[in-house]
Amino acid sequence: MTFKSTLLATAALMAMPMMAQAETLRWARAGDALTLDPHAQNEGPTSALAHQIMEPLVMRDMTGAMVPALATEWGPSADNPNVWEFTLREGVTFHDGAEFDSEDVKFSLDRAMTEDSDYKELLASVKEVRATGKYTIEIETNGPNPIMANNLTNMFMMDKGWAEANGAVKVQDYEGGEDTFAAKNANGTGPYVLVSREPDVKTVMKINDNYWGKGEFPMEVTEVIYTPIQNAATRVAAMLSGEVDFIQDVPVQDLGRVAGTDGLEVRTAPQNRVIFFGMNQAAEDIAGDNVDGVNPMSDVRVRQAMSMAIDRVAIQKVVMRGQSAPAGMIAPPFVNGWNEAMDSSSKTDVEGAKALMAEAGFADGFSITLNCPNDRYINDEAICQASVGMLARIGVTVNLDAKPKAQHFPLINNLETDFYMLGWGVPTYDSEYVFNFLTHTKGEKYGSWNGTRFSDTDLDAKIEALASETDLEKRNMMINEIWTVVQEEQLYIPIHHQVLNWGMSSKVDTIVAPDDTAKFKYFTLN
Repeated sequence: MTFKSTLLATAALMAMPMMAQAETLRWARAGDALTLDPHAQNEGPTSALAHQIMEPLVMRDMTGAMVPALATEWGPSADNPNVWEFTLREGVTFHDGAEFDSEDVKFSLDRAMTEDSDYKELLASVKEVRATGKYTIEIETNGPNPIMANNLTNMFMMDKGWAEANGAVKVQDYEGGEDTFAAKNANGTGPYVLVSREPDVKTVMKINDNYWGKGEFPMEVTEVIYTPIQNAATRVAAMLSGEVDFIQDVPVQDLGRVAGTDGLEVRTAPQNRVIFFGMNQAAEDIAGDNVDGVNPMSDVRVRQAMSMAIDRVAIQKVVMRGQSAPAGMIAPPFVNGWNEAMDSSSKTDVEGAKALMAEAGFADGFSITLNCPNDRYINDEAICQASVGMLARIGVTVNLDAKPKAQHFPLINNLETDFYMLGWGVPTYDSEYVFNFLTHTKGEKYGSWNGTRFSDTDLDAKIEALASETDLEKRNMMINEIWTVVQEEQLYIPIHHQVLNWGMSSKVDTIVAPDDTAKFKYFTLN
């Protein structure tokens, strides 16, 4: 199967009147991008900012459909099923004027496969990347990979010469606290050029006058001022006063207030993301509890009891004001492998949970620390607070430790938390992405976000086999088998699927992207 270049569907979807004068869009959300290094952190707001400045070979438009970006054609080779061939877009330049070609792609993909990259799981099946011509690339995989192109939609291309000149060949070790030139500077091919960057304060971007997509996209926003505003009340006040034009995370308690204000509106859509809790289930003992010589969460009955104690409907109604869908698996309905029966399997049963706790030898419960972000997901800290009370009903005393995501995520990556909240979006729309990052044994190529310490070599082999199984019916059966283990072992405690609420001035016109990534080149202005 070969995907030919076409932007007709996107062009038909998006009205594209050309703009006569400069227009600034003032953008806000709860948290900032963690870094500008395009391969250091696979995290939503980080990728959302990167998409304005940098580009992948293929991308998803505002509907979630895959469309060409820096590649115009792609597909498996007719000569070798283990090889994907990409034809690159000609005449593209980086923001500093350097020409984009195949050497930049090879450099970027090789860089993204290194140890500190947070994208290496997406390229785990890659054997070699070859620049076969100035505008042609081959990606050879260990066996035929049916979804190679899907894995590249957030894989941003860097200028090889710029990286070499600025000491940015190596990926930033974000978890290790490293600061680099690439973490604060960017030279992409994207629609917007970085003007200034003050982390957690303000980022300013201007239109790329030499962008290859001029005439193909609306490009009506000519300047973007991005201001992270963690406090929900302050964020809403900025919207109501006209200080910002667009916020991606209208607090659920303020939806009516924003939507009812003249000149403002709220647009809502399901998100391709699940919120859940992870548990350290492999350690024989953990330091963060009050029982010696044992890890309560290593017993599947305890994990099941903790899940049964969570009242997802109450969280939906009270904490989320109806803006969520209770989840029973850590894959959203957008994803290949999602199973309706599994997703409706999480039931609240406090008495049943108490019985399981007693059966596991923890009738008197135990105490544990829950690490939670307070600026990443919708009502993240409030969800954790509600769960504290719910778990107390079965004797699990939870000490809540909520931190900004910049401090929270390294706890998971560095295995410094035993009980934590995480949210997971699936840009490939395939379960393999979930398994590679969250289920596979943590190691050099896989499992970078598997804070559970779960490890099963047989399951690892099944996960790795997905990358080269081209019989899609057989592959889907394998996916279901893996999900069955994930569910039976209660590897995670699913909470809910997020719902997106974008608030915007009436001058802004866009649809809500399921991946929560606003790509401003698509926006139109009234």
